[in-house]
Amino acid sequence: MCGITGWVSFDRDLKAAAGTLDAMTETMACRGPDDRGTWIDGPAALGHRRLAIIDLPGGRQPMSIETPEGPLALVYSGETYNFTELRRELTGRGHAFTTDSDTEVVLRGYQEWGEAFAERLNGMYAFAIWDGRSDKLVMVRDRMGIKPFYYYETPDGVLFGSEPKAILANPLARRRVTTDGMRELFTFVKTPGHAVWDGMHEVEPGTLVTVDRSGLRRHVYWELTTREHPDDKDTTIATVRSLLEDIVRRQLVSDVPRCTLLSGGLDSSVMTALAARMLGEQGEKVRSFAVDFVGQTENFIADELRQTPDAPFVHDVARESATEHQDIMLDSGALADPEVRAKVIGARDMPTGLGDMDASLYLLFKAIRGHSTVALSGESADEVFGGYLQFFNEDARKADTFPWLVGYEKHFGEDSDVVRPELSASLDLTAYTADSYRTAVAGIQRLDGESDFEYRMRMICHQHLTRFVRVLLDRKDRMSMAVGLEVRVPFCDHRLVEYVYNTPWSLKSFDGREKSLLREASADLLPRSVYDRVKSPYPSTQDPKYAVALQEQAKELLSRPSHPVFDIVDADRVKRAAHREAAQTRMATRRGLEVALNLALWMDLYKPEVVLD
Repeated sequence: MCGITGWVSFDRDLKAAAGTLDAMTETMACRGPDDRGTWIDGPAALGHRRLAIIDLPGGRQPMSIETPEGPLALVYSGETYNFTELRRELTGRGHAFTTDSDTEVVLRGYQEWGEAFAERLNGMYAFAIWDGRSDKLVMVRDRMGIKPFYYYETPDGVLFGSEPKAILANPLARRRVTTDGMRELFTFVKTPGHAVWDGMHEVEPGTLVTVDRSGLRRHVYWELTTREHPDDKDTTIATVRSLLEDIVRRQLVSDVPRCTLLSGGLDSSVMTALAARMLGEQGEKVRSFAVDFVGQTENFIADELRQTPDAPFVHDVARESATEHQDIMLDSGALADPEVRAKVIGARDMPTGLGDMDASLYLLFKAIRGHSTVALSGESADEVFGGYLQFFNEDARKADTFPWLVGYEKHFGEDSDVVRPELSASLDLTAYTADSYRTAVAGIQRLDGESDFEYRMRMICHQHLTRFVRVLLDRKDRMSMAVGLEVRVPFCDHRLVEYVYNTPWSLKSFDGREKSLLREASADLLPRSVYDRVKSPYPSTQDPKYAVALQEQAKELLSRPSHPVFDIVDADRVKRAAHREAAQTRMATRRGLEVALNLALWMDLYKPEVVLD
């Protein structure tokens, strides 16, 4: 795992711009604390910050190969889990390797197969190859969008980076946000390819982007497609188990200390139990970590989203799988700390987020980084297997919008909306969301003979796997890489995603519960308490002192009425939320305060030029 950046300028020799490349590269220092490197050849400049995971001495980057026709140079972020098989095949085709890294396998794979090699990769990755044989840049992103990748077209080429901050470090990139960028900040939809910053784009998941003197072209090498599911229930359960075992075994490969993230839910418990069995065969114990809040278990209040605290279930799994477990305990002071907020906003380059859940994730990862460099996560199992409430809510099933938005008003309500009314009217988020939804469902294929209900559930699953999951994967990547921790996501293996996506909903929920296939495929691995546990989302603090701290920070912000944030948020709405009695400070009030504070800090840190229609 690493941070990559680069610049292609067909009208210049970029050797004279080495200082700018250095500045772009250094913005990725958190993503790659172990090493740095740059490579410049005429119109191409590549920068790399390395987090060393595999072949610690041999995987330095940028990595290049000299050929008679010109150089091939690579900057690579991520992991290719099938690199051993690919290396064997390439060796058989005459390639001689000088390192044991997956990076060299990717580079020589491109040398052998050209752009078609992307279809052979299994992993999470974002990388760029300068092909000096034809003066062409090739940018590739993994199928599910696990690793971030951005680019910015210039008059004579392109800038690119793992994160927007790398691109924004180049004076050619303007720090401008237009109306559509603001719309992205205030909707929970994440439009594919959209990067919020004007002129900047994402390399979309499963996509290869090439840039040469004739311009920029995109090629989709993978997308989620519909096909018949031939297997009965027992075969499907067995296939899911077989896939999970292969995936976890591959993702445990590492030359540095690894661990698991354990929440006591089905997803992380299955992944932890499998890892414990596999490493146990080698005489090794799994280290597991969980986030918890001071006093949360003792004072827990159940609600519709979270019926039980995590800790008792976490400890059941830790005992059952004999892990070396540690709870990371956080208090409200740490969650509300403005310095933590600054780290979160700086990691994401945007003021969007999930409030205290982002802060706690960052602090969890920071604590884990003191023990491990690689962590396995249960992220994305809910999207793959159907774990959220909206999969079972009739209103969400029938709604002509993204199903996860149906419950938003109920859980957050008007109090979370602090945007100035006139700006809100101008942005017209309702129409923007409706347009985004129509685009999202337009190309979903329907099987011949598929019932209306099954097709509706296919649409819901598709939206979660192509829109919703990307919000969470981006959050996971930014919070982990901000502290130099590589987090792997076994449930995003494209083989598993394809197989389960095409399993009929009647099989996905054969016992009437969420994630039926995953539960049954792992029944022998789990404590009974976890097997029976109802889905509980990532935890949020219930400590009222957290809301009080937000209110105090909001009052301080209100004491600066000339702050540019008040061109966006309504000072009166913020004031009402800041002075509300503690007993009346609901989740929605917290959310509104977090939005205002995040926006203000983002404007302080990034100085965006906001240009609205």
